[in-house]
Amino acid sequence: MRGAVLLQDGSRFEGELFGALRPTSGEIVFQTGMVGYPESLTDPSYRAQILLLTYPLIGNYGVPGDDKDEHGVPRYFESDRIWPAGLVVGELCEAPSHWNSRRALHQWMLEQGVPGITGIDTRELTKKLRKQGTMLGKIVPDGTAPDAVAQDDPSNRNLVAEVSVQEVVSYNPGGAPYICAVDCGLKYNQLRCLLKRGARVDLVPWNQRLDPAKYDGFFVSNGPGDPVKCADTVANLRDLMSVETKPKPIFGICLGHQLLATAAGARTFKMRWQPGPQARLLRLKPFGS
Repeated sequence: MRGAVLLQDGSRFEGELFGALRPTSGEIVFQTGMVGYPESLTDPSYRAQILLLTYPLIGNYGVPGDDKDEHGVPRYFESDRIWPAGLVVGELCEAPSHWNSRRALHQWMLEQGVPGITGIDTRELTKKLRKQGTMLGKIVPDGTAPDAVAQDDPSNRNLVAEVSVQEVVSYNPGGAPYICAVDCGLKYNQLRCLLKRGARVDLVPWNQRLDPAKYDGFFVSNGPGDPVKCADTVANLRDLMSVETKPKPIFGICLGHQLLATAAGARTFKMRWQPGPQARLLRLKPFGS
């Protein structure tokens, strides 16, 4: 089935749909990794976004199985589901070859109800996003009126609340040290790294009150969206950071780092690419000179 990527500025990129053959919408972002599409697709940080992969061939090594380690954590994924609202690729491989492949990418996306589109000029689309910043957009099948598909704007929601665990989940109860991991959209590899080093870990909801007397340290995970939307997390971290007796180490990564900075009084903003004078000079320099 033919379809198209539609951007909020009116741009249209035509291609072939795969996975779930349905329309979708969200914020379009690009990712430049040459491998790792199963990990990226299961990363909660991409919640409500349409993910554009810049590497030209996607799906060539398939999708691994659902094996779990001794702690019950999936070995090959960063969560238990696909999080992006859609996927945009240049060329989809429908006949993967890899010793650990259990299914093709398009089959996995169909199983999880996630639409994708292939045959897109990803270079041109990436250049547009790089210049203008992330944009809202849609993936629509041919014959679908653009206005018939509601435009989702994830910036209006607290995405962290949508991806976080709803209750405490404990791992390795006999381990040490005792770590509290605040789930703002945690990737399983962060959990695997802690457990590999023998830690006991409580994975707690994003808005859980943090008890410095109970834990040896605190970890604040990555996640989607704007840290300003996580007022409860910021307040909890500010309280934790203000404890003067027996302070405990706190470590944040990605969004977790932004939340710590916000709790400390900093302001965050979304960056976009801007060419400086040197970039302009390099672009004008004749090839080979």
